[in-house]
Amino acid sequence: MRKKLLLIAIVVLATASLLLTYSASMAQAQKPKIAPPCKQCHAPDEKTLMGTMVGVSDRAETIQIQIGPASWIVKYDDNTKVKGISELEKIPKEKEIAITLTERDGILYAAYVAVKQPATLPDEKKIKIDELSRLIETQGDFVLIDSRPAPKFHEGHIPGAISIYDAEFEKNIDKLPKEKDKLLIFYCAGPT
Repeated sequence: MRKKLLLIAIVVLATASLLLTYSASMAQAQKPKIAPPCKQCHAPDEKTLMGTMVGVSDRAETIQIQIGPASWIVKYDDNTKVKGISELEKIPKEKEIAITLTERDGILYAAYVAVKQPATLPDEKKIKIDELSRLIETQGDFVLIDSRPAPKFHEGHIPGAISIYDAEFEKNIDKLPKEKDKLLIFYCAGPT
């Protein structure tokens, strides 16, 4: 009888372990792999995470990346390549990154970490601060658009600006003026 109970206990524990592993992998499969702003230029890819840097743990050899409401923790090692910055530890928090994944023994590893580089615009598409100040003071004929996420807009914005988060631009086109010759000035949190 004792052997039978021991065998049943082993089967129950093995089944529970398999179910936990399965449910953890299913939960991971449900997490987003690409942040909304990244979708504007990139297609989702099962082997790539695109979001913002949360941090690096040298001790645990992990990178944490935030993608919308979800957070991923990925291992790194000596084989992990980094592009756009000299080393992982120098990637600033909230910096946009892409992690190309590889899996070993059921554990996700970063094969490649790319840091988003600043955008470049032709000089004729840029407006200088003194020009914008003059337009604001004279109440010139323009629309000022803050393209940061709504919480950032509500923390503080340039007076007179409207909020159209760049990742939700298509949903907010109706906020733009009907006149197509109106000057539109967009600003955000920086060149990336």
